[in-house]
Amino acid sequence: MSVPHTVMTPLPAEWGRTATTVVMPTYNEAENLPMMAEALMALPLEGLRLLVVDDGSPDGTGRVAEQLAEKYNEPGRTRVAVLHRTAKEGLGRAYAAGMARAVEDGAAYVLQMDADGSHPADKIAELLGVALSTGADVVVGSRYVPGGTLSAAWGTHRRLLSRWANAYAGTVLGTRLRDITGGFNLWSAAALRALDLDTVDSAGYSFQVETKYRALRAGFTVVEVPIHFEDRTVGESKMNLTVQLESVAVPWRLRARTLRAGGGRTR
Repeated sequence: MSVPHTVMTPLPAEWGRTATTVVMPTYNEAENLPMMAEALMALPLEGLRLLVVDDGSPDGTGRVAEQLAEKYNEPGRTRVAVLHRTAKEGLGRAYAAGMARAVEDGAAYVLQMDADGSHPADKIAELLGVALSTGADVVVGSRYVPGGTLSAAWGTHRRLLSRWANAYAGTVLGTRLRDITGGFNLWSAAALRALDLDTVDSAGYSFQVETKYRALRAGFTVVEVPIHFEDRTVGESKMNLTVQLESVAVPWRLRARTLRAGGGRTR
C-alpha cells in the first residue's frame, strides 16, 4: 500500500509528543554522527529520542556518541542514548538489539535510520503522522513508490542492482511492497513485540527484507511513503560479499519456511 506524496503540515502537538526512538547503528561513522544528531535534535518532535548502537567502532564513534549524549540530554529528559556492543556482528544484529532496547525503554514507535545521511530526517514527522493517522503498523520510507527518488550520484549499475534486488525479493516472497529492501522504516512497538526480534535470522541488510516479510505474514498493515534517498558523502559502505550472498539466500529461506508452514502469498 502506498500513499501519495504531499507537503505535510506540522504534526499536532500531542502527536509530536509520541515516544519515538530513532535506532541508528554505527560502525566507523564518527564524522557523520554529529551532523545526523544535530538534524534529529532540531526536529519539532518533543517525543523524539536517538539511540546510537555502536559495534565497537575503531574510529571512536562510540566516544562521539557519548559526547553527543552529554550535549543534548537535559535534566530528567534523555534525548540521546548509546548502546555499546563489543563486536561487529552485522547491521541486522545491531538493529535487533537497538529496537528491542527502544521498546523496552518505552518507545511507542521505533524508526530505523542509517548514520550516513542517506535517509531524510525531515521526513520523520511525515512517517509518524501517517502511522498515527492511518493506524499502520509499519511505515516504509520508499524509494520506489511514485514520488520516491534516488541520489543523482547513483550510477546506472547501482540503480539497476537496487531495482533488481527489490524485484528479486518481492518475486520470491510474493509480496507487492515496492521497497522491501529499504532501511528507513517506522515500526509500532506492538509490531516489534509480535515480531520477536530475537528470532530474526538475518545478520546483514537482509534484516530489512525478513522483518517486513514477517510483518506482512503476521497481518500487520504496511504503508509506503515516498522519500528521496541520498548517497553517503563521508565514509565507506558496509556492503560486502558475505552480506550480498546472505541477501540472495534469505528470500528463499523465508519462502521455504512459509511453504513448510502451509502459507501462501503475502499482500
